[in-house]
Amino acid sequence: MSARRVLALLCAAFMGLVLQWPVFAAVPSQIQVEIPGARLAGHGTFRWYGLAIYDAQLWVGEKGYNPASPSAAPLALDLKYDRALVGKKIAESSRDEMQKLALGSAEQRANWLAKMLAIFPDVQDGTHITGVYLPQFGAKFYLDGKALGEIADPEFGKAFFAIWLDPRTTGSKLRAALLSDAAAH
Repeated sequence: MSARRVLALLCAAFMGLVLQWPVFAAVPSQIQVEIPGARLAGHGTFRWYGLAIYDAQLWVGEKGYNPASPSAAPLALDLKYDRALVGKKIAESSRDEMQKLALGSAEQRANWLAKMLAIFPDVQDGTHITGVYLPQFGAKFYLDGKALGEIADPEFGKAFFAIWLDPRTTGSKLRAALLSDAAAH
């Protein structure tokens, strides 16, 4: 192989790395820590009566996301709010969605609500809350990249992330956008 051909191959390989760098650099640091090798699976906007409430990004690890076994691998959901909301309302809406999906008992949902009320803050336009699902642990939450709290209950983790990922979710358009590229590569 000629030196010119070797140089061309090295340049092509380097350009491939450079072109991939922005994708890797875009992974929020808290997600990189919790899910090494995370990649963006999909993103979309949640709207309520036409009003944008938040933009959502689903991040998955090397195993991707398997709808047949949704609680098998870690994932992260980053929500960037488009308006001010009260933390209490976020927690109550989360509980209500879990109830609509018939996830957890009434006692579990009451317990989960109390924990979410203690964690979820009021948000403003531009605030990010990141939830990380860890199958054997439960969920960890971050506010603008800083640790916010955790709920060490695997059943809570499954129920919480089902709000967005369960086929019966009330946000089916957002679910489709989040899962647009979620399978393992």
